[in-house]
Amino acid sequence: MKAIEINGEIKVHAQLPDSWKGVIGNFSKLSNEEIKSYGFYDVVTPDYDNMIQELSDIYFDSDNEVYTYDVSNKTWTETLNELKENKLMQLKEHTNSLLGVTDWYYIRKLQRDINVPEEIENEREAILSNHNDHETAINALTEKTDVIKYEFR
Repeated sequence: MKAIEINGEIKVHAQLPDSWKGVIGNFSKLSNEEIKSYGFYDVVTPDYDNMIQELSDIYFDSDNEVYTYDVSNKTWTETLNELKENKLMQLKEHTNSLLGVTDWYYIRKLQRDINVPEEIENEREAILSNHNDHETAINALTEKTDVIKYEFR
């Protein structure tokens, strides 16, 4: 990926244009130094975790002759407890969707007194045990970023 500054605005190109300012065709086949002479430089995207970090606007790093971004940590307006509540709600919805697949066995038991197969009972026990483990783990978290990054799927 290359970028160029035109009239104070940085334009990023996934691929170089085929023609550019007097070079008709095969512009992208020029050497890297020739391409730089027209103002096109590599775009370097730093490693970052988009769940908890964000990129700045693109800028030209003249020391390294590349266009790049700064990485900063995201901030959340929610409190730690609010983030935990949201994560626990997501966990409940996830658990509910897993249990929903076998709910009909229990409805059938209530309505027609047909026994629930043991493997279904075991499966549901495992789902609920897993839910409880995740709930305990979420409640033990002390940093917002840990709550945001916590996965239970």
